[in-house]
Amino acid sequence: MLKLYYSPGACAMASHIALEEAGTDYELQKIDLRQGEQRTPEYLAINPAGVTPALATEQGVITQNVAILTYVAQTHPQAGLAPTEAYAFARMQAFNAWLASSLHPAIGKVLFSRPPLEGAVRAEALEQAFAKYDLAEQHLLVGPWALGEDHSVTDGYLMVFTRWARQADLLDKARFPRLNAHLDRVQSRPAVQRALAAEGLSAI
Repeated sequence: MLKLYYSPGACAMASHIALEEAGTDYELQKIDLRQGEQRTPEYLAINPAGVTPALATEQGVITQNVAILTYVAQTHPQAGLAPTEAYAFARMQAFNAWLASSLHPAIGKVLFSRPPLEGAVRAEALEQAFAKYDLAEQHLLVGPWALGEDHSVTDGYLMVFTRWARQADLLDKARFPRLNAHLDRVQSRPAVQRALAAEGLSAI
């Protein structure tokens, strides 16, 4: 059986949602990042990078959301979580890679820097993050789902970062109407609601 190592509300939620959308059997193992459980010898033996998510499969451990999302989609084709045509699949991967390498670091710097950013440094980081959200709002989000008419694993991944922004009162409805609508749409899905509930969270 698949086993997902996750931290509630963290980016691993994207992989958690994908597993729920796939309708597959899996186990959850909570890793408390605030308590430093990601740095314990036990977890480092699973993922030496000391981060979540990590997905244990019969063949070995997969890390990184982009890889896990692809694995779940490809091993559960009946769930329709990814395009099958090569160009469309590549577009999905490009979006997912951008979320991982561009949006995540930008908003993560604003929200999770320790010590917290202050003053002009925070303002600059926030403007850089907003520029990423503007790109998603104006160009990347096709609508109604991330890639267009069909739902995919990208939707749950994008939701992680729009959810973070809304929690921090940064996802202004006037500036980001499409991202707000997308967040609401994704959070209304039964699979997403199950994943949120399993992590002790609810739609916002």
